[in-house]
Amino acid sequence: MKFFNREKEMEYILHILNREPDDIYFIYGPINSGKTALINEIINNRLNKDKYVVFYFDLREIFISKYDDFIEVLFEEYEYDKKPTEVIKSLIKDIPSLYGIPIPKNTLEEILKKKTTKNVFRYITNVLMDIKKEGKQSIIIIDELQKIGDLKLNGFLIYELFNYFVSLTKHKHLCHVFCLSSDSLFIERVYSEAMLYGRCKYILVDDFDKETAIKFMDFLSEEILNKKLSDNEKELIYSYVGGKPKDIKYVVEESSIRNLKEVLKEMLRDEIQKLKYFLEDVEEEDKELYNKVVDALRLFKEAYEVEDIKIPKKIREFLVKKNVLFLNPQKGILKPQSYLVWNAIKGLL
Repeated sequence: MKFFNREKEMEYILHILNREPDDIYFIYGPINSGKTALINEIINNRLNKDKYVVFYFDLREIFISKYDDFIEVLFEEYEYDKKPTEVIKSLIKDIPSLYGIPIPKNTLEEILKKKTTKNVFRYITNVLMDIKKEGKQSIIIIDELQKIGDLKLNGFLIYELFNYFVSLTKHKHLCHVFCLSSDSLFIERVYSEAMLYGRCKYILVDDFDKETAIKFMDFLSEEILNKKLSDNEKELIYSYVGGKPKDIKYVVEESSIRNLKEVLKEMLRDEIQKLKYFLEDVEEEDKELYNKVVDALRLFKEAYEVEDIKIPKKIREFLVKKNVLFLNPQKGILKPQSYLVWNAIKGLL
């Protein structure tokens, strides 16, 4: 299927890539808003393959519980007798991105033995400098970076990594760095971190607004159904799932073989059940917490967005961590993770 929309975000990211590296960029947004799809479209179809070398690390693909797990994500080991840059040259001929930094097997074993990020970062820097000498620009993309947020190695590994990224971007101007995350608590933590002040910027990839969501429905109906949806059908879909791309796509696909209203009612029923069981578990565990959570959710009966400070910090963090709410730390706004969740809140409370 052809990629839809996100031209504004895409244009901005391509504009960043045309400049000298100078900041860490965090691409964040609600669950299933299209962050990974956006970055993959840029990597696969919008970059000049002769100009850029992309290293894409998807941390959701591996269970990370210790330092060695994370290091294994970063590197792709090889046994033959070639320099890493020669390996990269041979690999990037036909593919736009690499899923690990090439490293000789014996070198990786030495790095893992020493258990220090210093050797890891030094090796990566040398590879990036070799790439620059070849006249190419390196890009590092880490998807779901928050997965190493609590990992420790002589202190939190995440802080060592941030310091290294600052060195690559702000100091050496050697490599563009993009970090993707749907964990808005992690983004809030990064946003308020003093060490990153003036060294990072944020790109929100949100659910579609209503106008764009309707256009997306038109796009999908022609691609999938080979017909147009009526205005009433589009309004009905939006009233249930809002501008969540994944939900809209699911509804349109299912409506090819099932009744549209039944599909939407089933989705809402499932979301209400999930919320009901979630609240039941909270009440069973802690009655006082349950009452505070219900009070917080009641604020959304009349509004889709609520100012963050209207909900006590511990309660909002709890609801964000449980993926009931999404926090935009730049605007100080809380909203349900999706329109379906919003409709479930209104229906249940």
